[in-house]
Amino acid sequence: MPALNINTTHSHSWLPIMKHFLSILAVFFCCPTQAAEPKPNIIMVFIDDMGWGDFSCFGNEAAKTPNVDRLAAEGLRFSQFYVNAPICSPSRCALTTGQYPQRWRITSYLNNRADNQRRGVANWLDPQAPTLARMLHDEGYATGHFGKWHLGGQRDVDDAPPITAYGFDQSLTNFEGMGAKLLPLTLKPGQQEPGRIWADAERLGEPVTWMQRSQITGGFVGAAIPFIDRAAREQKSFYINLWPDDVHGPWWPPVDKWADGKRGLYLSVLQEMDRQLGELFDHIRESPTLRDNTLILVCSDNGPEPGAGSAGPFRGAKTQLYEGGIRSPLVAWGPGLIAQEDRGRHNETSTFAAFDLVPSLLALAHVRAPVEVKFDGEDVSATLLGRSTASRSAPIFWRRPPDRKNAPPAILEPQPDLAVREGDWKLLCNYDGSQPELYDLANDRAETENRAGQQPEVVKRLTASVVAWHESLPADNGPALGVRK
Repeated sequence: MPALNINTTHSHSWLPIMKHFLSILAVFFCCPTQAAEPKPNIIMVFIDDMGWGDFSCFGNEAAKTPNVDRLAAEGLRFSQFYVNAPICSPSRCALTTGQYPQRWRITSYLNNRADNQRRGVANWLDPQAPTLARMLHDEGYATGHFGKWHLGGQRDVDDAPPITAYGFDQSLTNFEGMGAKLLPLTLKPGQQEPGRIWADAERLGEPVTWMQRSQITGGFVGAAIPFIDRAAREQKSFYINLWPDDVHGPWWPPVDKWADGKRGLYLSVLQEMDRQLGELFDHIRESPTLRDNTLILVCSDNGPEPGAGSAGPFRGAKTQLYEGGIRSPLVAWGPGLIAQEDRGRHNETSTFAAFDLVPSLLALAHVRAPVEVKFDGEDVSATLLGRSTASRSAPIFWRRPPDRKNAPPAILEPQPDLAVREGDWKLLCNYDGSQPELYDLANDRAETENRAGQQPEVVKRLTASVVAWHESLPADNGPALGVRK
């Protein structure tokens, strides 16, 4: 047989073409590719000092909240959702980190340096703390914070880290955070010139925009919408905190919607806040791309101020560890994420808390936390989207703010220091486990019948667990402060 005469130079020139052709065939026949599923957009609306019973979809007959009610009708309501503290800053810390706020020495609202030291709390959240925003940002999310921060940078604490140090691309806050801010003008019926409050907060960051206090929620919405649109143009998923000042007192509704008394002013602000939030909700709903891939969560940071908001059927209010201080209404909306047959459902059984939202939202975004991060929260993402009715598996623990053993004139009686919920049992006690109160929340959600004397074994077990939890975490000055006079 004659030898084949192969021109090696010529044959080598075809090798790249042949390899490319074979790679196409391999992909086509062996391993077909699929477009990556887009990561969900997330909007976290965290309302300030609103009670469990203040949305009309949670039973408020004195005021209407049609925009939040529509979210609930198109999504899910949760009745047994908790926040991790009955007061502002620690509640926000838990939602930010997925951990108990005591780990970061944030156990009451952050105030001036002297008062923070007196109570044994930090001046700001350590920027090394794990944050949901940073973990999402590191995976390509656009991240924005619009609204109250209160995790550092207030009063004379003017050297706190900027909000952007916690993983946010952009921030706009109020007088309790570092960076660009909206500050409030106030106007009452009959007044011609507006007043200014928190003017000294101008030094905590620029630019500063002064606007009517009654419109500041709309100001945050007005900043969030362009941020959302820019992320959409850049084909980036986004995570947004929309944390209004409302409905925290003092209350400044629009002059033409002024009302009488503390409760009347509160309800007027509540309805105006709902109207202004509606612009954001409508913006998402009216865009098919955003509507089908956005999850909106709405809840409150703690219970209501006594005499203003309503805790519904629950005992207690802001600063207290009874249900009215720590149980929050939660609404979840996401037409492209929640099954059609589950929309409008009221989940009255699943028990979980704000710190569970961090690992849950990471799971929905297909983002893994760094291996060194250990959450106290659990992944309840299936429950959040209506695919399950499971509760978190571990108990939930609470410690009262160190300066709120009582709070005259609204709260005269000395309050329990600690609380734990496990299953249907809720136990409250002092730091040393004394004076236990035990309630069966399945049959007594108003906490009216102390069952401690009838269930000594349950009391022993839960007291031991909550005291051990308390002693395992950094202390504050609660025991030293005692009863306020």
